[in-house]
Amino acid sequence: MKTERPLVIIPLLLLIAAVTTTRALVIEATGADAASITAARDAFRLDLGGGDVAGANGSFGGLRREINWDGVPDAFSAPNNMPADFFNVNSPRGVVFATPGTGFQVSANAGIAPVQFDNIDPTYSQTFEPFSPQRLFTSLGSNVMDVNFFLPGTNTPAVTNGFGAIFSDVDSVNTTSIQLFDKSLSSLGTFVVPATAGSETFSFLGISFVDSVIAHVRITSGNFTVGTGVTDQNGDLRDVVTMDDFLYGEPRGVPDGGSTVLLLGCALIGVIALRRKLQVTD
Repeated sequence: MKTERPLVIIPLLLLIAAVTTTRALVIEATGADAASITAARDAFRLDLGGGDVAGANGSFGGLRREINWDGVPDAFSAPNNMPADFFNVNSPRGVVFATPGTGFQVSANAGIAPVQFDNIDPTYSQTFEPFSPQRLFTSLGSNVMDVNFFLPGTNTPAVTNGFGAIFSDVDSVNTTSIQLFDKSLSSLGTFVVPATAGSETFSFLGISFVDSVIAHVRITSGNFTVGTGVTDQNGDLRDVVTMDDFLYGEPRGVPDGGSTVLLLGCALIGVIALRRKLQVTD
C-alpha cells in the first residue's frame, strides 16, 4: 500500500516572495549645515557599497556611482546649460536626464561667472549652499526632472538598486520628493524629502532595494522653479530648491522577463519531483 507524505511547497513559496517583494530601505536627514546630513549620506554609501575611493567616472568599486557636479567643464556650466546626456556621453556614469522644462544647469565656479545661480537671481547665493563645494545643480523652466538609467556609455536601458540625492534649502514639508519606477514604469513609491526652516540648509534622502529594480527616477524640487525674481521666502507658500550630489547603485542590465518565468517553472518542476520522491511503498 502506498503512503503519500505531505507535499512540501516551501521552496516555491519562498521563490515567489523573492520575485514579488520589494521592500525599500529609506535613509534621510536634514539640518542647518552639511554636518547634519553627512552621517546619513555615509550610511547610504555603505548600503550601496563600493568603498570610499572613487574610480573613473564616479565609480566606487563597481557597486556605486556618484555625481557631485564639480568636474563639469566651465563651457557646460552657468551661464551655459549642461547637456542632458553629459553623464552618459562625456563622463559615462549611466544616467540621462529629462525635464518638461528648458534644460539643466550646473552653477559656475568662482571667478568664472556668478556662483550658486546668482546668474539667475542675485539672491540665490544667500538662499542655497553646496554640500560638496562649490557647485549646485538645477533643472530650468520646471521643478520636475527625470533620471533614466543606462549601461554607462551605451544606449542600453539599465536598472539600479538605489538612488539618493542631496537638496539645498527644502523649507516646506511635502514640496520635494523622489518617485521611483520599475522597468514597466510601475511606481515603486513616492518618498518625501525632509524639510528644515531657514536658508542654505541641507536635506538628504536615499532609497534602496535588495535587488536592482529602479529604472526611472522622478525628482520634484520644491514647488517653484528657479527664475529671475523667483525668491525663496521662508514662511510663505513658495519653496525654491536646488540639488547637489546624486548617489546610485551601479546601473545593471535589465533582467529578461522570461527569466523569472523560467525560474518559477524550474522550481515547480523541482517540487513535483520532490513529491514523487516522497511517495513510498510500505
